[in-house]
Amino acid sequence: MASLVSYVMEKRVSRHPEKFGTGTIEGVAGPETANNAGAGGAFLPLLTLGIPCNVVMAVLMGAFMIHGINPGPLLLKEHPELFWGIVGSMYIGNMMLLALNLPLIAIWVKILKIPYKILFPLICLFCLIGSFSLNNSMWDMWMMIVFGIIGYWMRKTSYPSAPLVMALVLGPMFEPALRQSLLMSSGSLSIFFTRPISAAFMIFAIVTLASPLLLKLFGKKRPGLIMKYED
Repeated sequence: MASLVSYVMEKRVSRHPEKFGTGTIEGVAGPETANNAGAGGAFLPLLTLGIPCNVVMAVLMGAFMIHGINPGPLLLKEHPELFWGIVGSMYIGNMMLLALNLPLIAIWVKILKIPYKILFPLICLFCLIGSFSLNNSMWDMWMMIVFGIIGYWMRKTSYPSAPLVMALVLGPMFEPALRQSLLMSSGSLSIFFTRPISAAFMIFAIVTLASPLLLKLFGKKRPGLIMKYED
């Protein structure tokens, strides 16, 4: 999810959004950086508040509870060795990735030299195997094929697919949270603006949504000023 949000933001603030999807460096570096940051950031709500923010953290939380460890504000006090062990493992993992990626970067780049007519069937095969392995169901494979066709049509018609993927992922989590918040406030939307944390996120969301319009209105130079400068 962090990758998709970063990609959308990079495309919105870029001076050449038409180049996205062709391998431009902004569309690669931004989402990859957000993906790496999101992997470590997902531990914060779990270790500090005991709230898993994705499926992987929910599984990890279940493993903690099996061993009698309750993630939350008292985790650092009751199990400091576990907390600092996780933090230390992140540093070690990043150093190992750095040591592996730098020498092997030439090997990873050679993957791009594989002909598309060979790479494309392999990608489809791995996608089919992955979708079938989730529940050992043919229905999942057919669903993947249908959404693959829809994604191909969206790409050909220049329709952005990232918002749709975000809606499919966040929708099931957004609706129960919205109902719980409205029940707490007796149906009033003011709860999203009176709490400091939620108000900060709402302001950030509004600024994010309004940024393309603001850039369009104030980001371009006036023709008159350009002509005067050239004269």
